[in-house]
Amino acid sequence: MIRRSAISVAIGMCFMGAALAADTGGLRINITGNGGKPVAGATVRVSSPSSLVTKTGVTEADGTVRIAGLDPATDYKVEVVAPGYSNFAATGVAVVSNQNPSLTYAIGGDASTATAQQVVVTGSRLAQVDTTSAVVGTILNLGVVESLPTARSYQSYLQLVPGVKPSSGGNPSSKSGVNYSDIGGATGSSSDNVYILDGVDVTDPTTGTFGSNINSEIIQEQQILTGGIPAEYAGGSGLVSKVITKSGGNEYHGSINYYFQNDNLVADNKHNTSSGFSTYDAAVTLGGPIIKDKLWFFGSFQKKGRETDVVNAGSGEFMRTVKRDDKLGFLKLTWQATENDRLVASFFNDPVRTTGTTTATTLNNRDVRQEQGGNNYRLEYSRDMENLRVTAYAFRHEGEVSSFAANQTPLNDVAFLNNPGATLEQRNLGGAGSDSISERNRDEIGINAEYFLETANAGTHTIKTGLTMSENEYFRNSIYSGTERAQYTSIAAANAGVTMAQYFGSGWTGAKDMSAVDLPRVISAINGSADKAYFVGLLDTDRDGAVSDAELRAYRFTSTAGNPGGQVNQYRIRQAQAAPYSVTATGKSFYLQDTWTKDRLTIGAGIRTEEWKHEDSTGKESAKFKWKIAPRLNVVYDPSGDGRSKIWGFLGRYYDPIRTNMSDFAGNLSGPVLEEDIHLGDRWLTYRTRGGAKTPDALFAPSTKTPYTDEFMLGYATNIGRDYTASIAYTKRRTRDILEDYDLGLYSDPENTPDVEGRAAPGTFLFLPYSYFGYSSKPNSNYVLATLAGGKRDYQGVEISLTKAKRDNWQGSASYTWNEAKGNSNSDSNADYQGDWLALDPRAPNAYGPQPGNIKHQFKAYGTYFFNNGIEASAVYNWNSGSLYTRANNISSRYLPDMDEAYVYNGILDTWIKPGVIGAETGPSYYTLDVRLKYTYKLTGSQKVEFFLDVFNILDKQSGMTAMPLIDGNGVYKFGESNTFVEPRRLYVGARYSF
Repeated sequence: MIRRSAISVAIGMCFMGAALAADTGGLRINITGNGGKPVAGATVRVSSPSSLVTKTGVTEADGTVRIAGLDPATDYKVEVVAPGYSNFAATGVAVVSNQNPSLTYAIGGDASTATAQQVVVTGSRLAQVDTTSAVVGTILNLGVVESLPTARSYQSYLQLVPGVKPSSGGNPSSKSGVNYSDIGGATGSSSDNVYILDGVDVTDPTTGTFGSNINSEIIQEQQILTGGIPAEYAGGSGLVSKVITKSGGNEYHGSINYYFQNDNLVADNKHNTSSGFSTYDAAVTLGGPIIKDKLWFFGSFQKKGRETDVVNAGSGEFMRTVKRDDKLGFLKLTWQATENDRLVASFFNDPVRTTGTTTATTLNNRDVRQEQGGNNYRLEYSRDMENLRVTAYAFRHEGEVSSFAANQTPLNDVAFLNNPGATLEQRNLGGAGSDSISERNRDEIGINAEYFLETANAGTHTIKTGLTMSENEYFRNSIYSGTERAQYTSIAAANAGVTMAQYFGSGWTGAKDMSAVDLPRVISAINGSADKAYFVGLLDTDRDGAVSDAELRAYRFTSTAGNPGGQVNQYRIRQAQAAPYSVTATGKSFYLQDTWTKDRLTIGAGIRTEEWKHEDSTGKESAKFKWKIAPRLNVVYDPSGDGRSKIWGFLGRYYDPIRTNMSDFAGNLSGPVLEEDIHLGDRWLTYRTRGGAKTPDALFAPSTKTPYTDEFMLGYATNIGRDYTASIAYTKRRTRDILEDYDLGLYSDPENTPDVEGRAAPGTFLFLPYSYFGYSSKPNSNYVLATLAGGKRDYQGVEISLTKAKRDNWQGSASYTWNEAKGNSNSDSNADYQGDWLALDPRAPNAYGPQPGNIKHQFKAYGTYFFNNGIEASAVYNWNSGSLYTRANNISSRYLPDMDEAYVYNGILDTWIKPGVIGAETGPSYYTLDVRLKYTYKLTGSQKVEFFLDVFNILDKQSGMTAMPLIDGNGVYKFGESNTFVEPRRLYVGARYSF
């Protein structure tokens, strides 16, 4: 297993001469003398108090030298010593990870005439144009994020980036990333992003969301890439967030801070969605030398706590107090064995304990407490040689996401017919239904290399290559509540006597776990049941000795016997066997890219290829996705030749490997076994078994492909004056080979006939033969995971931005983004209903339309003014035009599009989506304005005390953010009404002492 040998293998590979370029940057420095002639033999020294080592180099015959392996910082000093010239120094030079900007220094003849002219970077210009890169993104350094009113986390900093959509959970959508889920109608959470910490992917391999929390005080630099992503990064239809942490230095530096907030600092809430609370955030950091110039450390510990009084969303009455405790530890050791050899070891953890949920629509009986977080270990070795930098690393991530029901009685969802006034309390009986212990662990080792080649007449090449091997493990142990270990979906007692057909129709409020597609399973179960005679006698009205589809639809539900809550029995899912299990996904990735620069032209060409193998809970291979090549090409041209502007184009492909949530779906062969029952007459009938080796819940179809996104970009950027950078970029993306789960009984059964509703007969436009999935006959499983036929998402957008670097006491940025996203699928490795209901098939009528969750227009701006007396004033403004949503009905906890009455379309009878429903509605437009006032009092030496006052939503505009998409509402909000709101004006107070 990778986890048992990761460190030893990584150390061994360190001496093989091939490794990954770490999170460092470089400078290309050109020294000119009298008359602008190149100065050869000049010694260039680059140093920073924020960097661990000092680098030196000697200029070549053309006056140039490349200094590599520099830690990201904004306070570098460049010193030049050249024979015949006065010594020269330039300060305030910025180094950004993974960039190699060009600087030119004209050192003149003597000290009185020496001048500095930087072609790309001047002393304080941080918003620079990199004329060798087509990457679109944002670089956030300490000087920016620490001056603005933001939540104190790397996830919240993403909201400063142009085009990133609002997100309450810290996983925002960007560009073509999906921003909506049919499950619960959730908006504002994307599973398409990649999160990198110190060069290691810490994305949760199960959910696709961020997998680790860290103390924001340890961040040295954060880059957010939103387009034109080179081959060294996995990429996808979302953004890439890359965080680099602090490492200490030759002087001791540290900080102590404390922030707090409570309901006395918050304006009155107008919407009964929150009540009293108090919160605090305390952290300490310390870094410095253990052995000067050789061994350094940096550590931090952060403790956060919050108590929230949750009130009922409808009545405003108090429900419960929820407590949350976060403990974030971090320790990093760096050993510079020689000037060119470095070893880094780091550890961080992020345990979180929450006593319940703060969601106002979650009742006390459905509340759960949560435990999450885990330990992370990382070891890295790097070596700098002439024009070559090598690294190797090993990483171990341990993550837990577990939940425990506060009420251990069985879950019982109650459905009401034509009764939109049914309250949450009436519809949600019993407890949360189960306890679930889940672990998501990741082991990774990597080897990569970066080589710089400079030729006399053919320009320069920066060549990067790398190989990564990783293993993602998903462990789960779920135990259903109650002695029967069953969860129910019942019919309200007031609706006793409804038929099966009525239950599958429209007008219902509440969850329904069965649909018409399950009827063939019920009939098959009757025929194989030991109680067949009973069920046939109950249902066979024409007395032909068999139960037909029509006869089953005519059955009326009336029994309340044994129902928890005294409602009408209809459906239950029972845990026949409880057992822990784990599945794994093992992957390899390789990339090779070359960035060639000749005069004004740069061409970057690269490929990335990945292979993934999934194993079930018995250790056998459940699927293998062979090597797929993702080419990426960019062309960048400097039209003026002065390094102040560029025109660029990019064309590339990003693969989105299938996550371990699908390994779980298709890999539970030794874990819990669930039985789905329908109540007929006076007894329950099991019509489907889920999990276990006898009938696997799902299989990966042999023909399944890896989802991918193709991207095309065009852009222009330029420096305006000394401190402004303006850019405009056009992006076009297309996502294909989307994954879904299929019920082959609906799509592929050669005995299907056109007269049966919701089934594709051979020759009809939705029929998929077994060969489409790679089979010759029906496999032994409830479902198969396969490429969604006809599934697609199409995106195009324009982004305009203007950035002002810090000079003349202020800095700022403004951006506008226009997005157009269309598609026929929200699926994103979440096993939704599109393969289970023909009317939702991407190829079905009216399925293609504007993408729910998209926001067409966004404007963002922020700025900070630094007064000379230690006071800073800043503001962040965000406006959007409202998220799109679909008119929907709640079916099995999914917000599915509004359907027509059943009719025949191209030979298939079904309840098709109504025309013009998909993404046709727009939620409320709203804006927020947040401000910060900060005062810094300097003590002796480097000591200082800072006082912070953040005011979020200073105008107290408690605007609606999303709208209720359910046609019948949800018992609290009606269709089209705002159902989430901007929080009231709130003050956040803090102080920090640093030295």
